[in-house]
Amino acid sequence: MTIIAPSILSANFAKLGDEIKDAERAGADWIHVDVMDGHFVPNLTFGPPVIAAVRSATKLPFDVHLMIERPELSLSDYIAAGADRITVHAEACVHLHRTVHFIKEKGLPVGVALNPATPVSVLTPILQDLDLVLIMTVNPGFGGQSFIPYSLVKLRQLRAALNERGLDGVHVQVDGGVNRETAPLIREAGANVLVAGNAVFAENDRAAAIAALR
Repeated sequence: MTIIAPSILSANFAKLGDEIKDAERAGADWIHVDVMDGHFVPNLTFGPPVIAAVRSATKLPFDVHLMIERPELSLSDYIAAGADRITVHAEACVHLHRTVHFIKEKGLPVGVALNPATPVSVLTPILQDLDLVLIMTVNPGFGGQSFIPYSLVKLRQLRAALNERGLDGVHVQVDGGVNRETAPLIREAGANVLVAGNAVFAENDRAAAIAALR
């Protein structure tokens, strides 16, 4: 079954708690939290204090995507703030294996994200340690970008690598340019978790938007 994780990057920040509640009522499965530091990506969003402030708005899992440099320095802060699962970028981690296992030792599912120009083969040594792989289908840093078509090739490569290793339980997530047109292609290529920002929060009927993506 396809998991829909609306990204609050596209929500109305002035009423973020209400926006999260509305996404839950509309049928969201996870709430995707895009954390940006203005260094690893060219934008700045929110950190642990904001996550902690809105954590009580929903019982849905907070799927925290850290687009930040040296994430290992602040993992404990994001866990304490209410993250239910954490994804770090392979490109941001000098010691990726150590970072992955730190998160696992804290009892959280862990994911690793790959930017569009990063090959799937980067994850070969630790694929069996992961709960989720996130394929970025735009260059991270801004919402509302267009889907990069080559991402479908990477998705098929990833799904084949997981199948070869019997890792069917690893989630394959896509973030960037997800909408009613791209969602069927993404699902066919092997993804089962769709992160959607504008495709959900820019719609008046968010329940219909989520149902269409699913």
